[in-house]
Amino acid sequence: MDRTDTVRHCPEVTMRESTSQKPPTRDRLPIGGWEFLALLARLLPRPRRGDRRLPVLWLVRPPGTPDVLALVRRFLGQGPRRRVPHAVIDAAAQPPGTEVPALLRDLHRQLSLEAFGTARLRFRHYPLADWLMQQSLSVGLDADEGRSALVRRLRDRRGPRGAAEPLPAGGDTVSIASHVLLWLVRRAVPGAVFRLAVSGRVPVIGRHYRWFMRQQYLAPRQSVTFLGFAERLTAGWRDGEQPDQVNKLLLHAFLEDLRQAYRRRPWRPADWRRTAYPVLLLDNVAPGNLGHVLVCLLTDVRNETGRNDPLLVVAAGDEPPAELTEPHPLDEADEAYDEWSAALPEMRRLRRAAAWLVVLRPDPVETGPPPRGGLRPFSAPEPPWWSRRFLPAALAVVLVATGGAWAGTRWGTGCHPSLSGGRVAVELVDGECVGYSDSAAQLFNDDPGQDRLRAVQERIFAQNRAAEEVWRRSDRRRPYLTLVYFGTLTGNRTRADEESYVSEREELEGMATAQYALLKESAGADGAALLRVVVANGGRQMRHADRAVAMLADLARDDPTVLGVVGMVESRASTARALAELNRVGLPVLAPTLSADRMDANSRLYLQVSAPNTDQVRMVEAYARQVLKVDEAHVYWTTGEGSSFEKDLYVNTLVDGLKERFGARLTRLEEWRTGKRLTAECGYDGLLFFAGRWSEFDGFLRALRECGDNPPRHLVGDDSVNRYIANPGLRAAAPGNIPVTYVSKASLGTCAALRAAQQRRDEARASFLTWIQADDLLDPPRCRPDRPHPVGERVSLAYDAAMMMVRAVESLAARLHHADAGQRWEPTAVNPVGVHAEVLRQNAGTGYPGVSGLIRYPPDSGEPVDKRLALLRVERVPDVAAEPVEVWHCGAADRPTPTPAPCAATGSPPR
Repeated sequence: MDRTDTVRHCPEVTMRESTSQKPPTRDRLPIGGWEFLALLARLLPRPRRGDRRLPVLWLVRPPGTPDVLALVRRFLGQGPRRRVPHAVIDAAAQPPGTEVPALLRDLHRQLSLEAFGTARLRFRHYPLADWLMQQSLSVGLDADEGRSALVRRLRDRRGPRGAAEPLPAGGDTVSIASHVLLWLVRRAVPGAVFRLAVSGRVPVIGRHYRWFMRQQYLAPRQSVTFLGFAERLTAGWRDGEQPDQVNKLLLHAFLEDLRQAYRRRPWRPADWRRTAYPVLLLDNVAPGNLGHVLVCLLTDVRNETGRNDPLLVVAAGDEPPAELTEPHPLDEADEAYDEWSAALPEMRRLRRAAAWLVVLRPDPVETGPPPRGGLRPFSAPEPPWWSRRFLPAALAVVLVATGGAWAGTRWGTGCHPSLSGGRVAVELVDGECVGYSDSAAQLFNDDPGQDRLRAVQERIFAQNRAAEEVWRRSDRRRPYLTLVYFGTLTGNRTRADEESYVSEREELEGMATAQYALLKESAGADGAALLRVVVANGGRQMRHADRAVAMLADLARDDPTVLGVVGMVESRASTARALAELNRVGLPVLAPTLSADRMDANSRLYLQVSAPNTDQVRMVEAYARQVLKVDEAHVYWTTGEGSSFEKDLYVNTLVDGLKERFGARLTRLEEWRTGKRLTAECGYDGLLFFAGRWSEFDGFLRALRECGDNPPRHLVGDDSVNRYIANPGLRAAAPGNIPVTYVSKASLGTCAALRAAQQRRDEARASFLTWIQADDLLDPPRCRPDRPHPVGERVSLAYDAAMMMVRAVESLAARLHHADAGQRWEPTAVNPVGVHAEVLRQNAGTGYPGVSGLIRYPPDSGEPVDKRLALLRVERVPDVAAEPVEVWHCGAADRPTPTPAPCAATGSPPR
């Protein structure tokens, strides 16, 4: 700018010069008045992006010209709703002796008013600095006493502390504890928070205290702490400071508050509602008076800090400032601003005293005509639509409603992500909670009557925590693996007094028993593995297994300890698809009870513990021919609700096997549905075989009630019927004159068989019996002499499946650590495919001596060879206290045979 004077002319001390205030000429504008108002209309609105640099507009007011500042005040102060925040200070009207702090105090008061149609400007730094300057610490006080007094005042300024209440005399412990807690909340905690805030060491709190120590005026680093700097600002103590520096600190703090109030943050829509810059109208400014001092201080602070601020200053006086004596004509206001804006960077670099000044002078002779319709007030622009006050609330409502609707379809009561730790991934699919959990934060199935199912999950999750703790205490030397139990834990229709998930509960009990056995190993047994169990639900009939498998795939990728899956429960087409998907992600599956023929065709990593349907059919046919000595058979099949013969692989392959094995002797083969009468079977003396699902067996028995005293003589059920037999609630309503014989896959795991094994020193089954009798495992404990609660068909099968995986991992760990038994276990040292291969290697020769029988696999199949099967008989179905009796068995018990072991009636020695 060619009108810039490089000489410093600002006064160093404050003084008051009286000048007469000229009354404004109403609605008269000098030449260039409209151009000046147009410049204000250009400068006051905030740009949509960024901020503009604002000058100090100094209006030179010749005698006889209209008072432009009065018109500007009307221009700003009469907006209909959203007005421009502004303050008016008359430099000539200040009382004698007024200094800069008093002027800033008046400016702060006016801008803090909630009178402009927007939220009021909030100040934090300036009020603190001004408050400190008004504090007086007695000079005679000890330094520590003075510091303590200042600390108390600062703390009380944040909020007065309540008066301490005396402890009640003779109060009880609860009363005294409550008073101590109240004292902590009221005094100790706020005091500690205040100390942390003023220390400046904690990033989250005390930011405005840290600001004072980082700004540049009064050399704050010399004070080391904020409290020391605050003492220097108090009355008396600041006498040794330069008044000019004190005033600059006050103004800098004031401008910092404006900067923060006008800071735009994307996450705070309220910041974007400030659409007009605040204005200071400074009237009757003259070279050397208090108004001029304030303008000079503003220029110095902006130059020295290098920071912009959102304050627009419009000053008016009779004379131009000494720093810039050649003003622009008022009608060139816009050009003057553009010229100043272009020259500002260089002026700031040189720290010119006139760097921020734009001086304008109206024509002293001519005046413009009065504005048509009067002067139109200037209003702050409307804020962006997305920052309106109603929008956050509306958006919150929409988000909550949308999120609630989405969460309602994905999660529900008893089915939601964990907020308290653990690995949980679940979602609601067709009303069922599908996914997995390894902690009590998520238990599957909250239906009435399923308390035992939930209890065994809680036991497993508690043992998960115990296993992890033991692993840590062993310095992570013991092998540590995770197995996923994958079952159908929801979806069955049930009564409040009916347990509908007996099979799943029993398989989980088998997994819990395996965990328990491993936890009982010696603390020094570094080679003994520890087992963590994740419980997963695929929904009724495994209908949602694909979604659960996708979650398990993510789990296996994130957790290298996941080495396999146990469960699957039912042989259906959905189960086959789940097996194929688990094979794709590389997770082996050990199925305790699946028995549909050739299920291993769906996965090269699949192994089943139970004999296939081919063996079951062979046993039933041998029983009918050798024991019952009947020549024909009637077969009825069912598939369960919502399924079909093609989708139910268990029933499909079982029926096909019966047709092939019995041939022409199979004289009736029909599907049975609820409501179908069975009077044609009354008195039938051949084999009446139920080849369906347990869920329909109750109705099948009730249909036979019509036979009265002439029931069929030989009712035999497949192995699915054991789920019915394990349900006392269903058995109570069954007819008592129809004995039921059914297939068992775990006859060697009954209480009688386990006690007999214990007597003959069978270590594997004796240990299993000890575990299931323990007080701190199953509820209720099993096979106790005083409470002979039956084990359950599937407990030993799931136990065998889990322990085969565990022994394979221990074998791999022994080979990996053969040189250093104390080496830490590295989960990535083994992988699921390697563990599957090790299971096959261990069980290819003499087999694995399982509780449920010997388990051997041929090289090309996942179906066991010559696995033990039996037929158990219940004479009176409603008598739940009577234990089923074995009447027939096939397959090897403990020792392999060159050919399949022949079937035999009960009493034959086990093989």
